[in-house]
Amino acid sequence: FPTINTSLFTSKQHFSGTSPAVSCNHVFSLSLSHVLLLSPSVCLSNTGDGNPRESSPFINNTDDNKGNLYDGKNMALFEEEMDSNPMVSSLLSKLANYTNLTQGVREHEEADEDEGAKKQTVKSPQMGTFIGVYLPCLQNILGVILFLRMTWIVGTAGILEAFIIVTMCCSCTMLTAISMSAIATNGVVPAGGSYYMISRSLGPEFGGAVGLCFYLGTTFAGAMYILGTIEILLTYIVPSAAIFKAEKAEEADALLNNMRVYGTCCLTLMALVVFVGVKYVNKLALVFLACVVLSILAISKNEVCLLGNRTLQNHGFDKCMKTEIIDNVTMTTKLWSLFCKGPELNASCSEYFSLNNVTEIQGIPGLTSGVISENLWGSYGPAGMLVEKAIPSVPASDASQDKHMPYVVNDITAFFTLLVGIYFPSVTGIMAGSNRSGDLRDAQRSIPIGTILAIATTTIIYLSCVVVFGACIEGVVLRDKFGDSVKGNLVIGTLSWPSPWVIVIGSFFSCCGAGLQSLTGAPRLLQAIARDGIVPFLQVFGHGKANGEPTWALLLTAVICECGILIASLDAVAPILSMFFLMCYLFVNLACALQTLLRTPNWRPRFKYYHWTLSFLGMSLCLALMFISSWYYALVAMLIAGCIYKYIEYRGAEKEWGDGIRGLSLNAARYALIRLEEAPPHTKNWRPQLLVLLNLDSELSVKHPRLLSFTTQLKAGKGLTVVGSVLEGTYLTRESDGKRAEQSIKSAMASEKTKGFCHVVVSSNLRDGFSHLIQSAGLGGMKHNSVLMAWPASWRQSNDPQSWKNFIETVRETTAAHQALLVAKNVDSFPHQERLAEGTIDVWWIVHDGGLLMLLPFLLQQHKVWRKCKMRIFTVAQLDDNSIQMKKDLQMFLYHLRLNAEVEVVEMHDSDISAFTYEKTLVMEQRSQMLKQMQLSRTEREREAQLIHDRNTASHAALSDKTDATPERVHMTWTKDKFCTERNRNREPNASVAVRDLFNMKPNQSNVRCMHTAVKLNEVVVNKSQGAHLVLLNMPGPPKSRGGDENYMEFLEVLMEGLNRVLLVRGGGREVITIYS
Repeated sequence: FPTINTSLFTSKQHFSGTSPAVSCNHVFSLSLSHVLLLSPSVCLSNTGDGNPRESSPFINNTDDNKGNLYDGKNMALFEEEMDSNPMVSSLLSKLANYTNLTQGVREHEEADEDEGAKKQTVKSPQMGTFIGVYLPCLQNILGVILFLRMTWIVGTAGILEAFIIVTMCCSCTMLTAISMSAIATNGVVPAGGSYYMISRSLGPEFGGAVGLCFYLGTTFAGAMYILGTIEILLTYIVPSAAIFKAEKAEEADALLNNMRVYGTCCLTLMALVVFVGVKYVNKLALVFLACVVLSILAISKNEVCLLGNRTLQNHGFDKCMKTEIIDNVTMTTKLWSLFCKGPELNASCSEYFSLNNVTEIQGIPGLTSGVISENLWGSYGPAGMLVEKAIPSVPASDASQDKHMPYVVNDITAFFTLLVGIYFPSVTGIMAGSNRSGDLRDAQRSIPIGTILAIATTTIIYLSCVVVFGACIEGVVLRDKFGDSVKGNLVIGTLSWPSPWVIVIGSFFSCCGAGLQSLTGAPRLLQAIARDGIVPFLQVFGHGKANGEPTWALLLTAVICECGILIASLDAVAPILSMFFLMCYLFVNLACALQTLLRTPNWRPRFKYYHWTLSFLGMSLCLALMFISSWYYALVAMLIAGCIYKYIEYRGAEKEWGDGIRGLSLNAARYALIRLEEAPPHTKNWRPQLLVLLNLDSELSVKHPRLLSFTTQLKAGKGLTVVGSVLEGTYLTRESDGKRAEQSIKSAMASEKTKGFCHVVVSSNLRDGFSHLIQSAGLGGMKHNSVLMAWPASWRQSNDPQSWKNFIETVRETTAAHQALLVAKNVDSFPHQERLAEGTIDVWWIVHDGGLLMLLPFLLQQHKVWRKCKMRIFTVAQLDDNSIQMKKDLQMFLYHLRLNAEVEVVEMHDSDISAFTYEKTLVMEQRSQMLKQMQLSRTEREREAQLIHDRNTASHAALSDKTDATPERVHMTWTKDKFCTERNRNREPNASVAVRDLFNMKPNQSNVRCMHTAVKLNEVVVNKSQGAHLVLLNMPGPPKSRGGDENYMEFLEVLMEGLNRVLLVRGGGREVITIYS
């Protein structure tokens, strides 16, 4: 066997230079005349195109100057792997060069090749914990609310409730920081901070939704800081710069209009600064932070003027007295003229002014004054309520003129939950460190330490402020939001030393810096989301200037920020951004809790001080704070996040980030499958879980896509659908075809809107393949209980009897597996998506096999295609049946089943077997007999025909001539002896006995009876149901002996003759429909 021996040794590896036998530092004599010398340092291997190349440890590496990184002797066993799998040493050297720079890292799963060259030149990040995390967090947390609203919150809520508010909000951020530290230290977090962490932990849908919420929160924070800046400017620095001026009653509206105009100008200016370059923002940041720290450290004193128990706005007068004695003459003061109609002593004055005396009290009486006991409890009230001290006074009978007098009043209605919403933005900013993860020397160490220290520091500062403000400052001054009682100074500024300007200027720059930081961070966040490609309509914002600055994203940020500025009130904007930040923090906690509980193998954070209970507590606190601060804003924020989530789910790019939600789905599925396994489903829960058997053509396209449409209509998206197909061959040779077939079926399923799973099996023959599918498709309790397939319409024309034999074997196997079987005839004429006009679905209920026949039309009617179709049930009565009683019983049965259907009983009396039936059976058997005789090899079939021709012409010479003339057509099994014997037999007088038997045979009585049933039943069905949209028939079982298989096909063909759409139904041997609730 020379060919076998050579083929055995012409293995590919002996010519590739990578065989274990071929060592790099040996000399091989490949033939007598050729000697190949191989260098010990460089081992050449043939690429197949004649060009030798260096063996490389990197995947598809073409770098020729790296030298060989493995020794051919030591690692000979693994040489085959080297082309695809790198050596450990080379992998480690690659990782050593890795850097997580902001510019240097795009996500590893979407590396941007064309920008790669530019990114290599950036120096590695050098920021430590203090500069990189602690200070940015401190600057972001200590901001506008501390300076502009903290005193008012303490005064309005009282020390105890303010303490509760601060503790709640700071606990929320501390718990979130613990969860964030766990996520941030679980592997390298490239630039993108919180968005990157959430999206990679919870998946693209949650990541996109929360990322956009965080973006909106950051943008509105920018608006809030700008409004704070303008409020400081117009109220405390240059009040004369106000464009809109108004009387006291309309003062609030005028202030809002001023905020809108100046806010827009400020936003434009800041956007230009950010556009010019972000490096200036970072340089200014430290200056701003220094101002903040100096502001907090300064202290001083101030007086407040009271009329009775009411606080006065200290603007239009200099002395807190009604009259003064100058040169022994009593003169009225400026205060007098504010409440009276003239400066004369006898002028008519406000009633309350006349009844009460003016007193001057210390605005900041100090810690020892005991003012802390007055400030312990809250003093909430509606808008317009006078700010009063708890001392006795004489009330006036007419209070209608009070609003025109210079009293200090509440500008908004204050209540506990509103204060929570206004205060919460002052604890946000904890992400500032993680957002800079790309610039840190050791992000996994710096982020937890820096963030938690910053939160601890600010919590101490805030709690101290609550106590210090409550203990040192008079309650009426605390409740005076804009400092009118202290000559229009910033209330916190009254504590400052040597001048209130220290805090005013400091807070002004702090707000400016925070606003710039927001306008810098938000566009980058949007750019990161856009570049991920998960939200298609945002992709335009992924582009920017040549240096990567996000120009378009900055523009959108400025527009959204302007919306916040047009709201104009700091107190109205603060709860909006509270919502978005709380939503973001909620999902950070959820991500950490989920990963911890799922025990994902990749969840190995370096930060060990976390627990899922802490994350759940943080999550619950976030949710509670959302609804406490504003339930309607909370619902709107959730709605926005929900809409984004659904949009990404339907339109977004398919991403697999190994996220926790996917892990959760797997765990839930596993749990549900184990539960399903415990017991078979109850009849009430039974629904067809379909295995759809598809045939593919030579191009691997689906032959009958309407079978998938019918599946969709039958299932209406519920239950299990497994679409299976079989390819002939071996898996190793047809693996790629299997993948192509799977893709082809999936695309057909998508176009037919079929939800389910696809399963392609490669098997040595079709019958075994379908058998494997019937036995093994599905998993655990989620296995199919019904098989749907198309009727083999061309079985008569087929040269290969295996096609219909496979069909019958499938019928037998489904019966053996106790599975229901649905066979659709003329499936290509079944409706697609178009709705059918009014018509009927006719059920021919001949034998009861579980009630599937009645359940199927009901399930079809749930789908819009079949909704207008009515159900009709026909049953067959024999001679000795009472058809009237049968009809009543059937109607009652359907009533109990809660099915609406017309009922008709068809009588089929015993009649003589017609000649037509007899003849049809005979033709069927003759055809069957002929095919059996023709199931020889092709050459033998030709010989058989030649012998018949021989007998008819009695020309034996022609036969021998033809055989001699074409010896190559004789099959090798047709030996000479056999040929002679056959020729002698044919020369005998009864040579054509087989052919004569064919024409003289009598039909089998059993077959005649079966044919009679098929013919008679078909007549009745055609008569009643020819116009029906769909006819459902009981499918008779196949014969027990395989000898009558072909006759069985014939019977089914006769049964369905003349009908357009037919569904043959065979039950699975169990009840599938019940009358009980």
